[in-house]
Amino acid sequence: MCRQVFGFRLAMIALAAPAALLNAAPGLGARLVGAAVVVTFMMSYVLFRDWARFGPLLLRHPSLLAVDTLFGSFLLVSAGPDTTLAYVSVCTPLVAGLVYGWRGAACFASLQSLILLLVHATLKADRHAPVAEALLLPGLCVIAGAMGSTLRNLMLRFGAATQALTTVQARLAAAEAVSAERARLAREMHDSVAKTLYGVALAADGLAATASTDAPDPDRIRQQAELVSRSARRAAAESRELLTDLRREQPGRAEETTAWRELRARAADFGARTGLPVHCHWPVPAGLPPLPATTGRHVLAIVAEALENAHRHASATRVDVRAAVHGDLLRITVHDDGTGLPPGTTLEDLRTSGHFGLLGMVERAARAGARLRVGRGGHARGTEVRLELPLGARPATAPTDRPAHPSSPDA
Repeated sequence: MCRQVFGFRLAMIALAAPAALLNAAPGLGARLVGAAVVVTFMMSYVLFRDWARFGPLLLRHPSLLAVDTLFGSFLLVSAGPDTTLAYVSVCTPLVAGLVYGWRGAACFASLQSLILLLVHATLKADRHAPVAEALLLPGLCVIAGAMGSTLRNLMLRFGAATQALTTVQARLAAAEAVSAERARLAREMHDSVAKTLYGVALAADGLAATASTDAPDPDRIRQQAELVSRSARRAAAESRELLTDLRREQPGRAEETTAWRELRARAADFGARTGLPVHCHWPVPAGLPPLPATTGRHVLAIVAEALENAHRHASATRVDVRAAVHGDLLRITVHDDGTGLPPGTTLEDLRTSGHFGLLGMVERAARAGARLRVGRGGHARGTEVRLELPLGARPATAPTDRPAHPSSPDA
């Protein structure tokens, strides 16, 4: 705002300078007026052109504005208060109020008013103005100083409010980031280490049951022990992968992952481990679009959770996993022939009862920029989990879809 005031002041000085030079007395008077033109014009030009650099100098040294005001008085005496220099006089207390506050506004408004009264007193008899007209400019100077001081206080308060708002926004962003990271860790733990450790516990229970029989089968014990060993190593590998992901400071560009081969291998491993047949239906990997590493991890976790739910809760005898491109969508479905979700099931019910698998699936789909549908789909029975991923989608930094009713087709 100060810069704009000095820009206006610069234009008014340029308009009044010819009149001031023409009315100046020859000799010393002309030289003083010329010096005043140069000083006031250059000061206004410098502050208008580079306020960020020279404004703090004016703030630290009010005497510079006082010197400018005194030089401006020479122009007023020469050109008269009926020229555009009257606007320059009003600008001085306005700038003082903006820069120095009410004390500076009062000081420079008084100084400028006194100068104006002296100028009116030195005018020739034929140029004398009525008393009311002579007091008009000093009154405007007082009003301009008050306006400058008021605007300064308003802008300082606005700046303080803006800074407080920025601080609150930064804290909210940090809290949201912490919450999102906690949710991500909960999903990763649920979809990897927790499931694997649950498998280890089941395998260990089976090993204990086999070993406690009257005539334990050594081959069976060896197979179950190898299963426990493989599961434990898998849990350790998943823990290391999770820790590596946490310590990665600046993730690089996501490389394309072999998600389809990994998905087929996990389906085969799941079938061998649980005895539930899993049939994969999709073209050769070359017929499906490659997935970025982050998106691939989300897809693998969603499919793995759907398989676990079919085994644990649905009493299914068969699971079909399909992947195909439909228009601009990559559609992945996991259908089982089990009992399906109970009617009226909601995400909030699952959350309060401690079942976070479906909630994690919805959050992962949102982070991958995909849409997740859970229901019967077009089947007579069972549950279908359908993931629709727009081709070319990029993973989101935070969940963008609000979870809907999980038993409806649009969950």
